[in-house]
Amino acid sequence: MENNENTVGVLNDLIQINNDRADGFEKASADLKDENIDLKATFDKLASDSRTNVTELAGLVGRNGEDPDTGNTILGTLHRAWIDIKASFGGDDRHSILAECERGEDAIKKAYRDALQENDLGDQVRTVLLKQQEGINASHDAIKILRDAHAAL
Repeated sequence: MENNENTVGVLNDLIQINNDRADGFEKASADLKDENIDLKATFDKLASDSRTNVTELAGLVGRNGEDPDTGNTILGTLHRAWIDIKASFGGDDRHSILAECERGEDAIKKAYRDALQENDLGDQVRTVLLKQQEGINASHDAIKILRDAHAAL
């Protein structure tokens, strides 16, 4: 039972951080000014990717006989509040937006790295997490490239 509880705990933590990520990218997309509207499709896709991850993770929780968590992390909620405060003081330029997005991507990358260090997840869970991690790493790199391209201007 302990193995199952640990696996469900890991999965629920990843559900929460994916919810944070989706909410963060949806908020960033909605708050874009005209000069940064080209980022909307990227942000919308990344939010959608995290919603897909949540669905997959929730299915794994259900297969372990538990109900999935549907919430967000406290830190994710605080991060979005910080972004709101920063934007109200003029921190809503392209570089700031992308830097904050990259910080969020750093957090979810760490969450997946930590989760995959667990030894008792089982092959099916590990396979799903590795596939999701691959997508998250690629998304992080894309955001970083966009941020660095703007910084070089």
